[in-house]
Amino acid sequence: MTDTPGNGVLVHLTDGRCSLLISSAGDMPRLVHWGAQLGEVDGRVLLALERPVPRGGLDVDAPMGLVAEPGVGWFGPPGIEGHRPDGSDFAPQFVLRSSEATTTEAHFELMDSSAALDMSIVVTLQRSGVATFAVSLTNRGASAYSLEALRLSIPVASQADELLTVGGRWANEFTQTRTPWSGNCLSIENRRGRTSHERLGAVFAGTAGFGEHTGEVWGCHIGWSGNFEIVCDAVTDARRALHVGELLASGEVELQPGEQYDMPTVYAAYSPDGLNGVSNRFHAYLRDRPGHPSGPRPVLLNIWEAVYFEHDFDNLAQLADRAAECGVERFVVDDGWFHGRRNDEAGLGDWWVDPAVWPDGLTPLIDHVTDLGMQFGIWVEPEMVNPDSDLYRAHPDWTLVDERYPAVFARNQLVLDLGRVEVRDYLFGLLDALLRDHDIAYVKWDMNRDLVAATSARRAGVHRQTLGVYEVFDRVRSAHPNVEIETCSSGGGRVDFGILERTDRAWTSDSIDALDRQQIQQGFSLLFPPELMGSHIGSPVTHTTGRRHGLGLRASAAIFGSMGIEWNLLKASDQDRAALTGIIATHKRLRPLLHDGIVVRLDHPDRDVMAHGVVARDRSTAVFACTRLRSGPSLHTAPLRVLGLDPSRFYDVTIVPMADGNFDVPARRQPAWPNEGLQLSGRQLASLGFSLPVLLPETSVLLEMTAVG
Repeated sequence: MTDTPGNGVLVHLTDGRCSLLISSAGDMPRLVHWGAQLGEVDGRVLLALERPVPRGGLDVDAPMGLVAEPGVGWFGPPGIEGHRPDGSDFAPQFVLRSSEATTTEAHFELMDSSAALDMSIVVTLQRSGVATFAVSLTNRGASAYSLEALRLSIPVASQADELLTVGGRWANEFTQTRTPWSGNCLSIENRRGRTSHERLGAVFAGTAGFGEHTGEVWGCHIGWSGNFEIVCDAVTDARRALHVGELLASGEVELQPGEQYDMPTVYAAYSPDGLNGVSNRFHAYLRDRPGHPSGPRPVLLNIWEAVYFEHDFDNLAQLADRAAECGVERFVVDDGWFHGRRNDEAGLGDWWVDPAVWPDGLTPLIDHVTDLGMQFGIWVEPEMVNPDSDLYRAHPDWTLVDERYPAVFARNQLVLDLGRVEVRDYLFGLLDALLRDHDIAYVKWDMNRDLVAATSARRAGVHRQTLGVYEVFDRVRSAHPNVEIETCSSGGGRVDFGILERTDRAWTSDSIDALDRQQIQQGFSLLFPPELMGSHIGSPVTHTTGRRHGLGLRASAAIFGSMGIEWNLLKASDQDRAALTGIIATHKRLRPLLHDGIVVRLDHPDRDVMAHGVVARDRSTAVFACTRLRSGPSLHTAPLRVLGLDPSRFYDVTIVPMADGNFDVPARRQPAWPNEGLQLSGRQLASLGFSLPVLLPETSVLLEMTAVG
């Protein structure tokens, strides 16, 4: 921390790869630089960044603080919006009370004595290169303070003139969209009460045309599983900035005297080397967490698309036999096992085993599964309730609705009000008993609907609901630390750093269509590493799209992630089961690399070709998949140039056998190297690349590179 003229402070956070400069002249701290490493700095940098005050406006150049204050002349999105019961204190101005800093963390304590509000801001540059921002507001007044918004403002360099956002829909999540960013504002607002399929709480800003390996990129994510907003502002005062926070409804947060509001953590990463560099920092951050999954991710079989609600011991026992023969390590019973659950119209809320389906309970099936050497997993959806359930008949007032208006249903269900302690206690009690009384190693925790005007005691309730959900997760994990939990929300509708603090796996999408999964999983990888990505091999005909794909493409889409099977193996041919056994064995052999290495997405000149892979940290080996999505503009495919390897080492390049005869295509001659061998240096692989065999549309090839010597 450096003193600056006027008793101000200048904090330089750096890890040798990037720099964050934070300045305060005794007022709200400002992030004056986030980006390229600056080396040694002192107060002179502020002179270099001082802007003129032109005519036609205010007599000052209004600062944009980390929490931007309208009261000092800031006309962009306010950092804080709120008021007292009489409407006062709507534009507070904070002064710096104290600050502490190291080279990797800065802590600022601020106060507005007139408005009787205190604020704490902690900025930490993590070992991964990700900067985290934590902001809290405390009401020190004698009356309530109604908080309507608390936003963090992060400046982005002026050369960033393109935005990449991520969203989509159910069964087609994580689609990437690019938007020019010059003289405009782009607002990302999520009002669905969960992270949502439509808008991931993340944005990537970069220099024009930034790619996987090229251009400067600034990435930002809000780790929150409720409503949020990110305003990408390239208008106000000729600055570029990201304004990030929870999206609060009117009256949703009312701070009583002495109460504190903690804003969701914001995560930011910079790289001069394209999207891959930013993704690698986010992946490293998640992998650095103490609770990050460290053991091999078990290959699982989920019975949902095999049987749906048709549960029967003999049938499921036979399915478990087939799964074990193929090398599956975890057997998961999905929806349909609990009281009254014969379809999606009844039973949610009654989380005990249905004796009508399981007269001897689940224990015989669990024993059968574990005797085969597999773990047992189960599906739950604790936050939901069907009106046709014992729970709803006893407690209709426990739902997150306003009883004065007609309720809006989704999948025949309503949402329980987890802002109420009695609801949280009820759910924890049932989940605790389920896990205590059965040998269950894994829980698929689903959440299958959006929140519509979520009302708790006739007040907006998404904020309290999200905190309540987190509390139940935390209690279950504390009571059962050896049980792994997957976050699922109609697929990828609730995946963010907040929920991942409490879970071990994410169900990426309800679509396991191997073609759709190419772009879904590419978008997922922008923030999340592959070991957290649930990716399953489905049946030959995809249930969500009706498309038919060969086993090779289906395996290529699944093999990089936390791999699973969602296919009725009792109906699979002997040939398919044998091929599947080989694919699972290949995944297990490659699993240490796939789930610990560095993710590399490649820019291929043919937009109908997608290529990605994982490189070992010591660059001794790598695995890449190259997929032709559809017919391209030419019968030839441009050489595949592989980046990320050691330029000075030589590598043997081989094709990993999968299942289909991908290369049994109309070609007079294929390249000779798959049969005769290929050895190139890392520099040659990056600069020249190599020709691919002719690939038909919707086929894939898996490639392995192994360093020689």
